[in-house]
Amino acid sequence: MATQNAINWPEKYLPGTGDNFVSNEVIVAGLSAAAVWRYLVDTAEWEGYYDNVADISFPQDGGPELKNDIRFSFGTFGFPPLDAHVVEFQAPAEGFPGRLSWTAKQDGGPEERLDVLHAWLVEDLPGSRVRVLTQETQIGEPAAALANERPNPMLNGHQVWLDGLVRAASK
Repeated sequence: MATQNAINWPEKYLPGTGDNFVSNEVIVAGLSAAAVWRYLVDTAEWEGYYDNVADISFPQDGGPELKNDIRFSFGTFGFPPLDAHVVEFQAPAEGFPGRLSWTAKQDGGPEERLDVLHAWLVEDLPGSRVRVLTQETQIGEPAAALANERPNPMLNGHQVWLDGLVRAASK
């Protein structure tokens, strides 16, 4: 039996240890990890397939494509632009999944402070299928408030992101 890859989690962000954790996954036939990866790492494409992101910028130049150690910011879920930093970046290759993770932070008082790790895994599966997994751990009072909402806006929002990503890569 073949096993599927998992997200690499820094200890600080282990699922179940923060204030909010969501996990979304799709497996799609007839699509490759490379096709999905192109739309995931090019932030210029995001607003074309995901309407819950805005104000993407690269304050230290670079972009619009993500790469290891790049800093960027973006607004989402009604938060002002969060300061983000890519902490894991591995393009998919034969036998290896694509891995992308960034931290995102918002400073302020306890009612505003937010610390996030958003991770993606994109891997080819047998039978010309691709698996796209995205998971996020959030720490802070705003995260706890989101976790208590029903339906959970993070869970639903990330599913919309996944669905849009797959549609964009399928064109």
